[in-house]
Amino acid sequence: MNSAGKPGQQSNVQEYTKHPVKMIPYGRQDINQADIDAVVEVLRSDYLTQGPVIPAFEQAVASYCGAQRAVAVNSATSALHIACLALGVGKGDVVWTTPITFVASANCALYCGATVDFVDIDPRTYNLSVDRLAEKLAQSTGNLPKVVIPVHLSGQACDMAGIHALSQQYGFKIIEDASHAIGGRYRDEPIGNCRYSDITVFSFHPIKIITTGEGGMALTNDVHLAKQLKLYSSHGITSSKVDMHPRASEEIWNYQQIDLGFNYRMTDIQAALGLNQMQRLDEFVTKRNIIAKRYDQLLSGLPIVRPWQHPDTHSSFHLYLVRFKLAEINKTQRQMYDELVDLGVGVNLHYIPVYRQPYYERMGFKAGYCLQAEQYYSEVLSIPMYPRMTEAQQDHVVAALRAVTRA
Repeated sequence: MNSAGKPGQQSNVQEYTKHPVKMIPYGRQDINQADIDAVVEVLRSDYLTQGPVIPAFEQAVASYCGAQRAVAVNSATSALHIACLALGVGKGDVVWTTPITFVASANCALYCGATVDFVDIDPRTYNLSVDRLAEKLAQSTGNLPKVVIPVHLSGQACDMAGIHALSQQYGFKIIEDASHAIGGRYRDEPIGNCRYSDITVFSFHPIKIITTGEGGMALTNDVHLAKQLKLYSSHGITSSKVDMHPRASEEIWNYQQIDLGFNYRMTDIQAALGLNQMQRLDEFVTKRNIIAKRYDQLLSGLPIVRPWQHPDTHSSFHLYLVRFKLAEINKTQRQMYDELVDLGVGVNLHYIPVYRQPYYERMGFKAGYCLQAEQYYSEVLSIPMYPRMTEAQQDHVVAALRAVTRA
């Protein structure tokens, strides 16, 4: 059987190209000379780790988003962990999130000794469904979540007003996992302003909207939460005289560990890259939206469901997700994946439902737990999306999609 799944017939993939092509990645960072110069300047300075650039980067992100405080850390995973800790998540607590996310959105609850559960997704946005959340809350008997973690998949905001209204009714806290979404907007306000959440988390992984190499940030409008986030990110150590315990006057004591924290700090080297990238954030998001709009036009008419955008949102388009009408195409998702890779198109899967991961299945989760999430998972792939993607590269991706979707 050939790659099109039809015996005795040459595949459309073979017709499309007989020559190997350079792989177009599904995402990649955009580093310019100014970024390099900013990092080199720090390398030549007196501070490589904890210096003045970190607070400058924190302030730049907080100001852009309209949040009161920001705490930079070494990854969004770390930011999620300390966000849970700052909100008091611990043994006996339950945290709910979406199954369609990277595992860190759920793991952060387990790090704190809590348990995790999942709310099915909206079939159009692929984000956590407010309707399913309301149903699950109403059906819960004495086991309500302490925290709910909605995830802005691909950069499109969840229905945060709806989730916030339920939090007021049922008493849970909210952590926005906006790892995909810096530069996006919800109801014409920046994602990250924490209007509808206690804490918002961003990721600065290389293929995210802006990068610090590896890195993340937690934003909040609560001064106490900001202090806790900072404390947990740096060994539980403080140098603030207000927070330090009294010691004998003859002792030299310029810091104290007052809680159990972690070495989650960002470095000045990373912050220098991030601070310079912030100057191009709007440019990056604009370019991604232009690419997305062009995909929308070029993919029209193919047996593909293109990403639907809620009118309340302006996505940062970290990902461009396509769902294949497999029954019309007469192929499996795996065949689609393999054929696109063979044609030099770097596709990826975002995501396997978290509870279908072997580690979570050992906890007792089973296939079929969230039906919309599993239907989505069986049909979706992420196609290339990044600011420096050329029209020629995009045309190649579209031509490959046309070739592999011909029945």
